[in-house]
Amino acid sequence: MEYKKNDILTVKIEDIGNGGEGIGKVNGYTLFVKDAVIGDTVRCKVMKAKKNYGYAKLEEIIVPSAVRIKPQCQYHRQCGGCQIQAMDYPAQLIFKQNKVKNSLMRIGGFEEEAVEQIMEPIVGMEDAYHYRNKAQFPVGRDKEGNPVAGFYAGRTHDIIVNTDCALGAEENKEILENILTYMKKYHIPPYDEKTGAGLVRHVLIRKGFASGEIMVCLVINYNGKKGRGAEEEEKGNADFLPYQTELIKELEKTHGMTSVSVCINTERTNVIMGDKVYTIWGKDKICDTIYRRNTKDFSLTGDGIVFQISPLSFYQVNPLQTEKLYSLVLEYAGLDGKETVWDLYCGIGTISLFLAGRAKQVYGVEVIPQAVQDAKENAERNGIRNAEFFVGKAEDILPNKYEEEGIRADVIVVDPPRKGCDKECLDTMLKMCPERIVYVSCDPATLARDLRVLCDGGYEVRRVRAVDQFGGTVHVEVVIMMQYCGKRGK
Repeated sequence: MEYKKNDILTVKIEDIGNGGEGIGKVNGYTLFVKDAVIGDTVRCKVMKAKKNYGYAKLEEIIVPSAVRIKPQCQYHRQCGGCQIQAMDYPAQLIFKQNKVKNSLMRIGGFEEEAVEQIMEPIVGMEDAYHYRNKAQFPVGRDKEGNPVAGFYAGRTHDIIVNTDCALGAEENKEILENILTYMKKYHIPPYDEKTGAGLVRHVLIRKGFASGEIMVCLVINYNGKKGRGAEEEEKGNADFLPYQTELIKELEKTHGMTSVSVCINTERTNVIMGDKVYTIWGKDKICDTIYRRNTKDFSLTGDGIVFQISPLSFYQVNPLQTEKLYSLVLEYAGLDGKETVWDLYCGIGTISLFLAGRAKQVYGVEVIPQAVQDAKENAERNGIRNAEFFVGKAEDILPNKYEEEGIRADVIVVDPPRKGCDKECLDTMLKMCPERIVYVSCDPATLARDLRVLCDGGYEVRRVRAVDQFGGTVHVEVVIMMQYCGKRGK
């Protein structure tokens, strides 16, 4: 049966889609209902109708699910950042575990019995709130013209005013309100996307959870000085903001404040950060430590890697769960000190440096030059001498080092972006034929696709474990260990 736009329907929600929408069926017709959770019976209004499925707006919860809870954030429905915050945390973990399992079966073509044998229990969070060490808040105006900050509503650039995100560091609220008070007092104009006028575009806040150090970076639409004062600007000593000293005095009051900077972005673009960053108070970077953990109970071992973080650095946003994830990577790699390891898509070297303490040699590959420079500095800072980093694509670097220089791989660790590995990268991995491959993924669908290619090339999946890095959302990380079972020397 087909339905049309504006039809009012009652549906029982049986599943959750990739975007967090509740999924149910009415007379065989599939409906995707935003803000509904598994187990809800809801009344909804069809907003977009296709032949066999449609998208609907939640009108009323007729019978709430047994796993439905009251979210901590009153804005979670408008914001869209926490798609399943209305579902209790144990149910979230079950959903994410099933998401990984179903992707392996449906996309990867693995048998259910085989998947159940190799899947280990999902690693959950002790606290599913206030776990993010980084937040970027757009700045704008309300209807009265006052400066406001918050988050964009889903699929829009309309700001939902919220200085106290339930997922962010608790200090964010105090920092944002001090900045907004300063802007209002001194009539500092927020950036206007439509006109390109205004000064303050975004506020970036980062916190080192282990160190307690806090960094604030204001992204500003600053056109620079002409002639007089330009030299001071180039040194980073200029007043980039009106009454800049007054703002710094207020920000200094926040416990842990370590760095205040400005990032120049004058482009008419959706990209948040610009290329130029000037420190206007404190240090250029903050420090944080990622500790190794015992993977039996995830207790701390006391052994960690220190990282320095700038406003432009990539760094995992949930450091406590990252410790668990990377400790699993280390365990899955099965190192005894004799192995040569390649870490593809290595970023600033977080996984590489974790592995270096147990390996003979680690090579990291990353396309972003600044990330590779950060990786080298992190290695030096931690006294790690057996890690080397290369700028470039894995599919370009690997063949060159393997075929021309004879550098082999006993273990390859790959942590690609959401789109998964490039075909050339997978082909090169199969050609190098390491004993083990450890695959870290933020998207179970592209993971399952890539695993099928690797399994068809002689590998067997031995271990699978999901790690929840993002409570309240549909996102989940997965770590996989694969063993080579084919014939070498083909």
